Amino acid sequence: MAKHTVTLIPGDGIGIETSAAMQRVVEASGAEIEWEIAEAGASMVEACGTPLPDSTIEAVRRNGVAIKGPVTTPVGEGFRSVNVALRQALDLYVCLRPVLSIPGAGGRYDDVDLVIVRENSEDLYAGIEFEEGTDETRELIEFCRSAQAGAIRPDSGISIKPVSVTATRNIVRYAFEYALAHGRSKVTAVHKANIMKHTDGLFLRVAREVAKRYEGRIEFDDRIIDAFCMNMVIDPTQFDVIVFPNLYGDIASDLGAGLVGGLGIAPGANIGDGCAVFEAVHGSAPDIAGKNLANPTAEILSAAMMLDHLGETACASRIRKAVCQVYAEGSVLTADIRKATGSTHAAASCTEFTDALVAALTS
Repeated sequence: MAKHTVTLIPGDGIGIETSAAMQRVVEASGAEIEWEIAEAGASMVEACGTPLPDSTIEAVRRNGVAIKGPVTTPVGEGFRSVNVALRQALDLYVCLRPVLSIPGAGGRYDDVDLVIVRENSEDLYAGIEFEEGTDETRELIEFCRSAQAGAIRPDSGISIKPVSVTATRNIVRYAFEYALAHGRSKVTAVHKANIMKHTDGLFLRVAREVAKRYEGRIEFDDRIIDAFCMNMVIDPTQFDVIVFPNLYGDIASDLGAGLVGGLGIAPGANIGDGCAVFEAVHGSAPDIAGKNLANPTAEILSAAMMLDHLGETACASRIRKAVCQVYAEGSVLTADIRKATGSTHAAASCTEFTDALVAALTS
């Protein structure tokens, strides 16, 4: 077995606890990982003037693979998302989020097995914004008026939604190649092309062009985003690999997590041509940070995705098997899963749950 150097960004909030739990489980799986610790988050602002130091970006670029814990992002003010900044700096244009039922996790369904592929570099998350009341915003409003593009109220803040042929072609091609490589049979493109004809319309047009190259090998269809959400709730088994523009993919991945037990068990990956960063989907939960209450499952399953990426598929499989075993036994589960399942048993701490996983891996 090869030894791999991986950048670990613990994050903040519960990230400190879930990252430590993940390291224990990866070690117990037999994978040989050398961790290079790099920091990001609010604590870095005072020391470095930014929540994402250049040294952290360089550490990820140097090693090519990283895993991070959640990082707090202020709502409506302060610095922009560290996650978004990291994806943009490293051109991590693919966000990959499997949605898989785990028996005993309290999901609404027990047979979900789909993969969300989300474009990661543009759309409304590109961060191109104009603040209400500024000269630049007034100029943009006047430009839209004079070009007869539409009237915008003068007290508006404005976000720009870029959707390019290049990024769309890359993400749809990735979805089809992923489907081929993993024995999947269908790709669904999700959009709002009936309303946003020059952005979502472009996304749909390019998706159809790419799909033609895979005719006879992978089935293709498309859904309007609101209808897609309804159909996901009614019957998620009708979907296989689903490809989205950025914003819709973010929302849909949380919807998918809700169908199988919640964000506490939802892993994710951000992938580019040169680097890959793996992370839990959930936030930093500062209200329970430091209390040993966090569920580390999402971070641990993200590590399993990372091990697959590194070619350590046997170790990844052992981790997933151990997670399924502990959940199926049902005696050592964290508070969020106890609530989801309606169990009256005492909730396990993060440490106790991790102990159970390590025992399952080493027994």
